[in-house]
Amino acid sequence: MTDLSLASAQTIVTEALKHARAQNFQKLAVAVIDARGALRAFAAEDGTSLMRGEIARGKAFGAVALGLGSRALHRMAQERPHFIESMHGVVNGPLVPVPGGVLIRDASGALLGAVGISGDTSDNDEAAALAGVAAAGFTADPGK
Repeated sequence: MTDLSLASAQTIVTEALKHARAQNFQKLAVAVIDARGALRAFAAEDGTSLMRGEIARGKAFGAVALGLGSRALHRMAQERPHFIESMHGVVNGPLVPVPGGVLIRDASGALLGAVGISGDTSDNDEAAALAGVAAAGFTADPGK
């Protein structure tokens, strides 16, 4: 399995923010974690609200913990809210089941980690995450 290097994690953050600025998104927080759930890189733009970083990390952590991009988790929360609610006590970390948490996979499909973004609409958060992952040369899995 390929590890998610610090350089790759930083590229994801930088390129996600570059995409957001080019699209005139609201100010974002970006958290990149590895497959163990450990934080590898983080940035919050000037002007983000107090909890944006925690929300971004919750999107990424929930995706890694359950092995699904947060778009799929969002759908599950709508279809089976009791299941997702019960996961809050099981995953031993934050779980934010809305789009913007994208799994990071290598060329063989192995899980490397996830990126979570918060600050704009969930769709825009996800778009920035997809751009960052692609720029780092990995495959993004938003959980469609």
